[in-house]
Amino acid sequence: MKALVGWCGIISALLFSCTKQRQVAASPQDCTEIKALSPKASSGIYLIQPPSVQTPFKVYCEMQADGGWTVFQSRSGAAVSFERNWEEYKTGFGPLNKDHWLGLKKVFSLTQNKTKKWIMRVDLWDFEGGTAFAEYKDFRLGDEKSAFKLQVGKYKGNAGDAIRGAYPGIDQNNYGFSTIDRDNDGCSPCIFGDIAVNECTSSDSGGWWYSRCGSASLNGAWHPAGDNTGWASGLHWRTWKGPAPYSAKASRMMIKSVPVDA
Repeated sequence: MKALVGWCGIISALLFSCTKQRQVAASPQDCTEIKALSPKASSGIYLIQPPSVQTPFKVYCEMQADGGWTVFQSRSGAAVSFERNWEEYKTGFGPLNKDHWLGLKKVFSLTQNKTKKWIMRVDLWDFEGGTAFAEYKDFRLGDEKSAFKLQVGKYKGNAGDAIRGAYPGIDQNNYGFSTIDRDNDGCSPCIFGDIAVNECTSSDSGGWWYSRCGSASLNGAWHPAGDNTGWASGLHWRTWKGPAPYSAKASRMMIKSVPVDA
């Protein structure tokens, strides 16, 4: 009788394990896959599991006519501070359905899928009712040893290619991520007019892929209408607004997957 009970326990454990494995395997890899499987899926929070991770995690999916986009940055006000350290930018912060940063480690895990390529889209809103966007093909992040190095390909949009810079010498492509406690910005000191600062994060205040210090930086301090110009810190995309520094009303960064041969 004891032997029978023992065998029943083993069989039950195996069945549970198989069921759990099927559930994990059934988790979609990204928001693009969710939209493809359910064309009428609405925008919201979903559970995904890229192939390179063992534990599924939640993301906000922006479901649009051209596919499902995985949002990794959202800004619309001052409720969530983006003045964070390396560990916080690595793991993420903020509520997924509001202002948040998904986390460099999670974005890296998405882009490690070798069967897919990635498009990054940046959406911008100003205080005057205008909008603009920038899209980059072949988006990818390096691993933590490379400071989650940014890699982007061909640009299209109407916001300008701020990542490659408003002028020569400040291309942020292929640079690592910097935070106030982890400097990878490629210059020391950085010169703003006749002012020198030790780190780009000292002036822009939020973590980013800086390069001397660059003309794209969407994780700085949020500034309200009427007080959003002239700041070194802010939500900057300087190929879109200028010449004086203009801090945007809102921003969103997101990625979607496409087949490798697309």
